[in-house]
Amino acid sequence: MRARPYRVALLAFPGIRAFDVSVVTEVWGTDRTDRGVPAFDLRRVAADSAPVPLRGGLTLQPDRTLAWLARADLILVPGLDDHLTPAPAPVLDALRRAHARGTTLAALCGGAFTLAQAGLLDGRRAITHWNLVDLLRAHHPHVTVVPDALFIEDDRIWTAAGTAAGIDLCLHLVRLAHGAETAATVARSMVTAPFRTGTQAQFIEHPTPRTDRDADTLAAVREHALRHLHEPLTVADLAARAGMSPRTFARHFAAQTGTTPLRWLLDQRVAAAQRFLERTDLPMPEVARRAGFGSEVTMRQHFASRLATSPRAYRAAFSTAPVSTPVSAPVSETAGSSPIAR
Repeated sequence: MRARPYRVALLAFPGIRAFDVSVVTEVWGTDRTDRGVPAFDLRRVAADSAPVPLRGGLTLQPDRTLAWLARADLILVPGLDDHLTPAPAPVLDALRRAHARGTTLAALCGGAFTLAQAGLLDGRRAITHWNLVDLLRAHHPHVTVVPDALFIEDDRIWTAAGTAAGIDLCLHLVRLAHGAETAATVARSMVTAPFRTGTQAQFIEHPTPRTDRDADTLAAVREHALRHLHEPLTVADLAARAGMSPRTFARHFAAQTGTTPLRWLLDQRVAAAQRFLERTDLPMPEVARRAGFGSEVTMRQHFASRLATSPRAYRAAFSTAPVSTPVSAPVSETAGSSPIAR
C-alpha cells in the first residue's frame, strides 16, 4: 500500500510575508515526483475561507480551515511584514493545540513572533532575523533568544533567521522527513545550496577586494576537502593548502562561511555518510571509511549529536538502494557548482 503524502500546513492570516509564502510553496508545493521526490500535500490554512491580503496587492486563497491542522505532520508559520502584527486568537489557539498533540511547528523569520504570542516559546530557545533579536527579547522576555544561528529547534518547535534561512530550514525539514537525497533534489531544482547547517552564523562579513582573493582560495580548499573526505584531513592540512597559518585560516573561513573549519568538515562528512547510507548497502565500517570517519564508533557519535539518530536507523528509514552502488565522489557543498555536484 502506498504511504500517504506528507501533510504540510501553511498558516495564513493578514500580515504574513509574501516571500515566505513563496518559499514554502516552492519547497513543499511543487510536484517533483518525476525526480524521485515523494508527494507532499501542502494546504493553505486560515481561520476562514476569505482571501488573505498580502503586501503589494497580492492575496492568498485558503483551501482549508484551521480544523485541518489536526491532520498535518508539519505546520509552517510565515514571517510578518509588521513583526508585531497580532495573529487572530483562533490561530493562536490552534497552534497551542497542535503543539500539545505533538505536531512539529516551524516559523520562518518573524514568524517567531507569532509563536511567541501563542506562548509557545516561553522558556524555549528561538531565533529570528538578526535585526529583530532585540525586538523579540523586548516584547517576549520569557523567550531565550539565540543571537546568532540560521535555525534551531526546541521541543518540536523550529525557528529560523531571515529570508534565505527560511529556505535552509525548509530544506532541513525535508531532509529530516525524507532524507538527504530528497532534500538535495529539491535544492537542485531551486538552484540553492543543499546543506547549510543551522549553527552557521546568519550575518557574514561582506568581502573586500583583499578577501575576494581569500574567498577564491578558500573555495578551492573546500572543494579539495570534498573530493578527499575519505582521507584523514585536518584543519592544519587545509590551512597549509590555503597558504595560511591555522589561526588566520580559521578566521577567514568563519568570516566567509559563518562556521569553523572543523565543524564544516564534520558536517560534510556526516552528509557524505548520509548519501552512502541512502544509496548503497555498504557495510557500516566502509561507510565510515569513505566518509572520512576514523571508525564506525566515531561516525555513530557524530550522527547522534547532529541528527539524533544512528547510522543504522537512518539507513532503515531512508535507504533507496537494495544493492551496493559504487559511489566514488562526495557531493559539492553547493548545488550544481562543480564536477563533484550530484
